[in-house]
Amino acid sequence: MQTVQTINELKHIIGVNKEKTIGFIPTMGYLHEGHQALLNKAREENDFIVASVFVNPAQFGPNEDLDRYPRNIEHDTKLATEAGVDVLFVPTPEEMYPFESGITIQVGELSTKLCGESRPGHFDGVLKVITKLFHLVQPTKAYFGQKDAQQLAIIETFVNAYNFPVQIVRVPTVRETDGLAKSSRNVFLSEQERAQAVHLFKALQLATETWKKSKNVDEAIAKGKAHIVENTSGKIDYFAVLTYPTLQPVSEQADQLLFATAVFFEKARLIDNILVETKEV
Repeated sequence: MQTVQTINELKHIIGVNKEKTIGFIPTMGYLHEGHQALLNKAREENDFIVASVFVNPAQFGPNEDLDRYPRNIEHDTKLATEAGVDVLFVPTPEEMYPFESGITIQVGELSTKLCGESRPGHFDGVLKVITKLFHLVQPTKAYFGQKDAQQLAIIETFVNAYNFPVQIVRVPTVRETDGLAKSSRNVFLSEQERAQAVHLFKALQLATETWKKSKNVDEAIAKGKAHIVENTSGKIDYFAVLTYPTLQPVSEQADQLLFATAVFFEKARLIDNILVETKEV
């Protein structure tokens, strides 16, 4: 595996391998089994694999955890090597953003709900870095985890609307044995919070089962919220049910529904979700 830090090095390698199918996995590092599932899926489906490790400052707000976001490039390099990655791109912020262009990408309505409501500008920053990375890597397929469901919906919509020549591949959420979604931020949980955090997924399961029986969204949300309040010390940011990937209020025409929640613990904000195929209910 080659590890490169500059755009010129990356562009040279992509140019040499442009006749191959290229699988791309953009990450912010501190890789875990969830990332490994993306890497493995890409390895199965492509000739050449590129992964990036970049903690993107453009998607962090002024009071968010950019400075303390967990980093471990030695571990990331080892995991990427074991997964069969061909190139690991590890740029600095100065390499990715050498000057301020004044040109911005604004997500619009899709960023006004769920995580976007409490993190203004976050998804604008996501699309900023994704646009640059897609142009540099020129992937055949790019792989994203379903855990970040709103991000995935926005990227899929963006790619389709602006005709990016890349296929977005959804990969299911990878979980601990007790159901907690794998996340780099789980390391910030206290022992007590870690035990409580499993109830995010349990609350989502309760909400989905409630909806399947009653088709009542308000009842489902109330049941899910109550479960989190009763079983955790966390503060609910949101608990919502929306159509997917359009993120609109529930309608009879929707093929998929997203049951999603975000909860603040003392040093970590955790998100989780479940997708429900309405035609299978």
